[in-house]
Amino acid sequence: MARWFVAGAAGMLGQDLRAVLEDAGHVVTRADLPGLDILDPAQCAEQVAGHDVVVNCAAYTAVDAAESDEARAFAVNAVGAANLATAAERAGAAMVQISTDYVVAGSGDEPYAADAPVAPASAYGRTKAAGEWAVRANCSRSWIVRTAWLYGAGGKNFPATMQRLAGERETLTVVADQVGQPTWTVDLAEAIVRIVDAGAPFGIWHGTSSGECSWFDLARAVFEELGLDPQRVTPIATEDFPLPAPRPAYSVLSHDMWETAGVQPLPHWRDALHRSAPTVLSP
Repeated sequence: MARWFVAGAAGMLGQDLRAVLEDAGHVVTRADLPGLDILDPAQCAEQVAGHDVVVNCAAYTAVDAAESDEARAFAVNAVGAANLATAAERAGAAMVQISTDYVVAGSGDEPYAADAPVAPASAYGRTKAAGEWAVRANCSRSWIVRTAWLYGAGGKNFPATMQRLAGERETLTVVADQVGQPTWTVDLAEAIVRIVDAGAPFGIWHGTSSGECSWFDLARAVFEELGLDPQRVTPIATEDFPLPAPRPAYSVLSHDMWETAGVQPLPHWRDALHRSAPTVLSP
Protein backbone atom coordinates (compact mmCIF):
# COMPACT_ATOMS: atom_id res chain seq x y z
CA MET A 1 0.00 0.00 0.00
CA ALA A 2 1.10 3.57 -0.67
CA ARG A 3 2.48 5.81 2.05
CA TRP A 4 0.39 8.99 2.20
CA PHE A 5 1.29 12.29 3.86
CA VAL A 6 -1.71 14.50 4.64
CA ALA A 7 -1.00 18.14 5.52
CA GLY A 8 -3.93 19.83 7.22
CA ALA A 9 -5.11 16.50 8.56
CA ALA A 10 -7.02 18.08 11.44
CA GLY A 11 -9.30 20.00 9.08
CA MET A 12 -12.72 19.00 7.82
CA LEU A 13 -11.48 17.33 4.64
CA GLY A 14 -8.27 16.08 6.22
CA GLN A 15 -10.17 14.13 8.87
CA ASP A 16 -12.32 12.32 6.32
CA LEU A 17 -9.41 11.70 3.95
CA ARG A 18 -7.43 10.11 6.75
CA ALA A 19 -10.36 7.83 7.62
CA VAL A 20 -10.93 6.81 3.99
CA LEU A 21 -7.23 6.06 3.49
CA GLU A 22 -6.92 4.04 6.67
CA ASP A 23 -10.06 2.05 5.85
CA ALA A 24 -8.46 1.22 2.48
CA GLY A 25 -5.32 -0.05 4.20
CA HIS A 26 -2.99 2.80 3.25
CA VAL A 27 -0.29 4.01 5.61
CA VAL A 28 -1.12 7.61 6.58
CA THR A 29 1.01 10.27 8.23
CA ARG A 30 -1.18 13.01 9.66
CA ALA A 31 0.40 16.45 9.87
CA ASP A 32 -0.87 19.82 11.03
CA LEU A 33 0.04 22.73 13.26
CA PRO A 34 1.88 22.83 15.59
CA GLY A 35 3.75 19.72 14.43
CA LEU A 36 4.10 20.93 10.85
CA ASP A 37 4.44 24.51 9.70
CA ILE A 38 4.13 24.44 5.91
CA LEU A 39 5.82 27.85 5.79
CA ASP A 40 9.05 26.13 6.94
CA PRO A 41 10.71 24.46 3.91
CA ALA A 42 13.03 22.38 6.09
CA GLN A 43 10.14 20.95 8.10
CA CYS A 44 8.28 20.09 4.90
CA ALA A 45 11.30 18.33 3.40
CA GLU A 46 12.01 16.37 6.57
CA GLN A 47 8.45 15.21 7.15
CA VAL A 48 7.51 14.46 3.53
CA ALA A 49 10.58 12.27 2.95
CA GLY A 50 9.74 8.59 2.59
CA HIS A 51 6.17 9.07 1.36
CA ASP A 52 4.59 8.20 -1.98
CA VAL A 53 1.73 10.72 -2.06
CA VAL A 54 1.44 14.15 -0.47
CA VAL A 55 -2.00 15.76 -0.08
CA ASN A 56 -2.21 19.42 0.86
CA CYS A 57 -5.46 20.07 2.71
CA ALA A 58 -3.90 22.93 4.68
CA ALA A 59 -5.20 26.34 3.65
CA TYR A 60 -6.17 29.83 4.71
CA THR A 61 -9.91 29.62 4.04
CA ALA A 62 -11.27 32.76 5.72
CA VAL A 63 -12.59 34.20 2.47
CA ASP A 64 -13.69 37.56 3.82
CA ALA A 65 -10.72 38.07 6.13
CA ALA A 66 -8.38 37.49 3.19
CA GLU A 67 -9.57 40.74 1.61
CA SER A 68 -7.68 42.66 4.32
CA ASP A 69 -5.04 40.01 5.04
CA GLU A 70 -4.01 38.87 1.57
CA ALA A 71 -0.33 38.62 2.49
CA ARG A 72 -1.04 36.01 5.15
CA ALA A 73 -3.45 34.15 2.88
CA PHE A 74 -0.79 34.16 0.13
CA ALA A 75 1.82 32.83 2.52
CA VAL A 76 -0.30 29.83 3.47
CA ASN A 77 -2.06 29.15 0.18
CA ALA A 78 0.84 29.80 -2.21
CA VAL A 79 4.17 29.73 -0.36
CA GLY A 80 3.12 26.83 1.85
CA ALA A 81 1.87 24.90 -1.16
CA ALA A 82 5.17 25.57 -2.95
CA ASN A 83 7.14 24.27 0.02
CA LEU A 84 5.16 21.03 0.10
CA ALA A 85 5.45 20.64 -3.68
CA THR A 86 9.22 21.11 -3.55
CA ALA A 87 9.46 18.57 -0.74
CA ALA A 88 7.30 16.09 -2.68
CA GLU A 89 9.45 16.45 -5.79
CA ARG A 90 12.61 15.89 -3.78
CA ALA A 91 11.09 12.78 -2.16
CA GLY A 92 9.94 11.39 -5.51
CA ALA A 93 6.33 11.62 -4.38
CA ALA A 94 3.20 12.65 -6.26
CA MET A 95 1.11 15.49 -4.85
CA VAL A 96 -2.56 16.40 -4.60
CA GLN A 97 -3.24 20.12 -4.09
CA ILE A 98 -6.74 21.02 -2.93
CA SER A 99 -7.98 24.15 -4.67
CA THR A 100 -11.27 25.96 -5.14
CA ASP A 101 -13.94 27.19 -7.52
CA TYR A 102 -12.97 30.73 -6.50
CA VAL A 103 -10.14 30.64 -9.05
CA VAL A 104 -12.60 31.00 -11.96
CA ALA A 105 -14.39 34.22 -12.88
CA GLY A 106 -17.80 32.98 -11.78
CA SER A 107 -19.61 35.14 -14.29
CA GLY A 108 -20.46 32.46 -16.87
CA ASP A 109 -23.60 30.43 -17.37
CA GLU A 110 -22.23 26.96 -18.16
CA PRO A 111 -19.81 24.67 -16.31
CA TYR A 112 -16.17 25.77 -16.37
CA ALA A 113 -13.78 23.37 -18.10
CA ALA A 114 -10.54 22.43 -16.39
CA ASP A 115 -8.60 24.52 -18.89
CA ALA A 116 -10.82 27.60 -18.58
CA PRO A 117 -8.87 30.80 -17.87
CA VAL A 118 -8.11 31.48 -14.24
CA ALA A 119 -9.71 34.81 -13.28
CA PRO A 120 -10.28 35.06 -9.52
CA ALA A 121 -12.26 38.04 -8.25
CA SER A 122 -11.28 37.78 -4.58
CA ALA A 123 -8.07 37.80 -2.55
CA TYR A 124 -8.74 34.22 -1.46
CA GLY A 125 -9.18 33.16 -5.08
CA ARG A 126 -5.97 34.89 -6.11
CA THR A 127 -3.95 33.15 -3.41
CA LYS A 128 -5.38 29.74 -4.27
CA ALA A 129 -4.69 30.31 -7.97
CA ALA A 130 -1.10 31.14 -7.02
CA GLY A 131 -0.98 27.89 -5.07
CA GLU A 132 -2.10 25.93 -8.12
CA TRP A 133 0.69 27.49 -10.17
CA ALA A 134 3.27 26.86 -7.45
CA VAL A 135 2.44 23.18 -7.17
CA ARG A 136 2.47 22.59 -10.91
CA ALA A 137 5.76 24.46 -11.21
CA ASN A 138 7.51 22.63 -8.37
CA CYS A 139 6.13 19.08 -8.51
CA SER A 140 6.24 17.26 -11.84
CA ARG A 141 3.64 14.69 -10.74
CA SER A 142 0.73 16.64 -9.33
CA TRP A 143 -3.03 16.77 -9.39
CA ILE A 144 -4.83 20.05 -8.70
CA VAL A 145 -8.25 19.12 -7.30
CA ARG A 146 -10.66 22.06 -7.23
CA THR A 147 -13.63 21.71 -4.97
CA ALA A 148 -16.49 23.93 -3.80
CA TRP A 149 -19.07 24.50 -1.07
CA LEU A 150 -17.48 21.85 1.16
CA TYR A 151 -19.32 20.51 4.18
CA GLY A 152 -18.59 17.66 6.55
CA ALA A 153 -18.87 16.44 10.12
CA GLY A 154 -15.40 17.65 11.07
CA GLY A 155 -15.90 21.41 10.88
CA LYS A 156 -18.23 24.38 10.55
CA ASN A 157 -20.48 23.95 7.52
CA PHE A 158 -23.55 25.36 5.83
CA PRO A 159 -26.00 22.45 6.41
CA ALA A 160 -25.26 22.38 10.15
CA THR A 161 -25.62 26.16 10.31
CA MET A 162 -29.02 25.92 8.63
CA GLN A 163 -30.07 23.31 11.18
CA ARG A 164 -29.00 25.54 14.05
CA LEU A 165 -30.79 28.58 12.63
CA ALA A 166 -33.91 26.51 12.00
CA GLY A 167 -34.10 25.97 15.75
CA GLU A 168 -33.61 29.66 16.48
CA ARG A 169 -35.80 31.38 13.88
CA GLU A 170 -39.18 30.82 12.33
CA THR A 171 -38.01 31.94 8.86
CA LEU A 172 -34.63 32.27 7.15
CA THR A 173 -33.48 34.29 4.16
CA VAL A 174 -30.78 32.72 1.97
CA VAL A 175 -29.00 33.95 -1.15
CA ALA A 176 -30.57 32.52 -4.31
CA ASP A 177 -28.41 34.04 -7.06
CA GLN A 178 -25.15 32.21 -6.35
CA VAL A 179 -25.02 28.78 -8.01
CA GLY A 180 -22.49 26.06 -7.30
CA GLN A 181 -21.96 22.45 -6.26
CA PRO A 182 -22.31 21.47 -2.58
CA THR A 183 -19.69 18.77 -1.93
CA TRP A 184 -19.49 16.34 0.99
CA THR A 185 -15.96 15.85 2.31
CA VAL A 186 -16.36 12.06 2.44
CA ASP A 187 -17.25 11.94 -1.26
CA LEU A 188 -14.29 14.19 -2.09
CA ALA A 189 -11.91 12.11 0.02
CA GLU A 190 -12.99 8.93 -1.76
CA ALA A 191 -12.64 10.65 -5.14
CA ILE A 192 -9.09 11.78 -4.35
CA VAL A 193 -8.12 8.21 -3.55
CA ARG A 194 -9.73 7.00 -6.80
CA ILE A 195 -7.73 9.52 -8.84
CA VAL A 196 -4.44 8.49 -7.27
CA ASP A 197 -5.10 4.74 -7.21
CA ALA A 198 -6.15 4.83 -10.88
CA GLY A 199 -2.96 6.59 -11.89
CA ALA A 200 -5.16 9.24 -13.50
CA PRO A 201 -3.48 11.90 -15.65
CA PHE A 202 -1.78 14.69 -13.75
CA GLY A 203 -3.24 18.17 -14.08
CA ILE A 204 -6.42 19.96 -13.03
CA TRP A 205 -9.40 17.97 -11.76
CA HIS A 206 -12.77 19.20 -10.56
CA GLY A 207 -13.69 17.46 -7.33
CA THR A 208 -17.25 18.65 -6.88
CA SER A 209 -20.62 16.94 -6.67
CA SER A 210 -22.66 16.39 -9.80
CA GLY A 211 -25.58 18.72 -10.42
CA GLU A 212 -25.88 22.31 -9.31
CA CYS A 213 -27.99 24.46 -7.01
CA SER A 214 -28.11 27.80 -5.21
CA TRP A 215 -27.51 28.36 -1.52
CA PHE A 216 -31.26 28.86 -1.25
CA ASP A 217 -31.87 25.46 -2.87
CA LEU A 218 -29.39 23.84 -0.51
CA ALA A 219 -30.98 25.43 2.54
CA ARG A 220 -34.40 24.15 1.53
CA ALA A 221 -32.94 20.68 0.94
CA VAL A 222 -31.50 20.72 4.46
CA PHE A 223 -34.94 21.59 5.85
CA GLU A 224 -36.39 18.66 3.89
CA GLU A 225 -33.79 16.30 5.36
CA LEU A 226 -34.74 17.51 8.83
CA GLY A 227 -38.44 16.98 8.17
CA LEU A 228 -39.09 20.72 8.37
CA ASP A 229 -41.17 22.93 6.10
CA PRO A 230 -38.84 24.24 3.35
CA GLN A 231 -41.21 27.16 2.82
CA ARG A 232 -39.67 28.65 5.96
CA VAL A 233 -36.66 29.52 3.77
CA THR A 234 -37.12 32.51 1.47
CA PRO A 235 -34.77 33.81 -1.24
CA ILE A 236 -32.74 37.02 -1.25
CA ALA A 237 -30.19 38.49 -3.67
CA THR A 238 -26.44 38.72 -3.06
CA GLU A 239 -26.73 42.51 -2.89
CA ASP A 240 -29.08 42.11 0.07
CA PHE A 241 -26.39 40.27 2.05
CA PRO A 242 -23.15 42.18 1.35
CA LEU A 243 -19.83 40.65 2.39
CA PRO A 244 -16.24 41.90 2.03
CA ALA A 245 -15.20 39.33 -0.57
CA PRO A 246 -17.01 39.00 -3.91
CA ARG A 247 -18.59 35.59 -4.46
CA PRO A 248 -18.81 33.83 -7.84
CA ALA A 249 -22.35 34.06 -9.19
CA TYR A 250 -21.95 30.84 -11.16
CA SER A 251 -18.95 28.64 -10.35
CA VAL A 252 -20.16 25.23 -11.50
CA LEU A 253 -17.19 23.11 -12.59
CA SER A 254 -17.19 20.63 -15.47
CA HIS A 255 -16.50 16.93 -14.86
CA ASP A 256 -15.45 15.95 -18.38
CA MET A 257 -12.04 14.74 -17.22
CA TRP A 258 -13.56 11.97 -15.10
CA GLU A 259 -15.27 10.26 -18.02
CA THR A 260 -12.24 10.74 -20.25
CA ALA A 261 -9.97 9.09 -17.69
CA GLY A 262 -12.44 6.34 -16.84
CA VAL A 263 -12.65 7.35 -13.17
CA GLN A 264 -15.95 7.44 -11.29
CA PRO A 265 -17.00 11.08 -10.58
CA LEU A 266 -18.62 12.32 -7.41
CA PRO A 267 -22.34 11.62 -6.89
CA HIS A 268 -25.15 14.15 -7.20
CA TRP A 269 -25.21 16.82 -4.49
CA ARG A 270 -28.74 15.96 -3.35
CA ASP A 271 -27.88 12.30 -2.91
CA ALA A 272 -24.74 13.30 -1.00
CA LEU A 273 -26.70 15.53 1.37
CA HIS A 274 -29.06 12.67 2.17
CA ARG A 275 -26.22 10.23 2.82
CA SER A 276 -24.32 12.75 4.93
CA ALA A 277 -27.27 13.75 7.11
CA PRO A 278 -26.72 11.16 9.88
CA THR A 279 -23.25 12.57 10.60
CA VAL A 280 -23.42 16.20 9.43
CA LEU A 281 -26.85 17.03 10.88
CA SER A 282 -27.17 16.39 14.59
CA PRO A 283 -30.10 14.24 15.82
